[in-house]
Amino acid sequence: MKKLTPWILGACLAATAAWAPAAIAAQPATPPAAHAHDEALSGKLALDKGRKWATDAPLRTGMSRIRTLTAGALDDAHAGKFDAKASASVAAQVEQQVAGIVANCKLEPQADAMLHLVIADIGAGTGAMAGKVPGRKSEDGLLQLAQAVNAYGRHFQHPGFKPVETGH
Repeated sequence: MKKLTPWILGACLAATAAWAPAAIAAQPATPPAAHAHDEALSGKLALDKGRKWATDAPLRTGMSRIRTLTAGALDDAHAGKFDAKASASVAAQVEQQVAGIVANCKLEPQADAMLHLVIADIGAGTGAMAGKVPGRKSEDGLLQLAQAVNAYGRHFQHPGFKPVETGH
């Protein structure tokens, strides 16, 4: 990502306090950038004038891995083979991929702002999966993670990216 400024990071990742410290540590402390993040601040994921946002190789690699982890976890959950330990393990692996995306992805500012919304939803899902969100079941977190992965696919250019079948 081009720049994760503290104000946008706070706005987008407030719900992901369980994993945000690793992402924040990888970012420079700079004042808010001059570009607009209006869509991100409104909390609404949107296309770029009707087109999907550009991506780069680190983002595509990380999101492909997150998609694979998510699809496998959903398959296991539907087969009754997804317990709290497996949920926490998948959440940790997804968080590692997110940290790699945050550290290595270089997007244009507006695409970056849109990606923050996806990352916030991923983090909220993994937080629930890891048991770090009181009152939320890990299954709910897994479904939120899958929905975030699918939202990424609908809003970002990623050749060959397929949605995760949630069964819901």
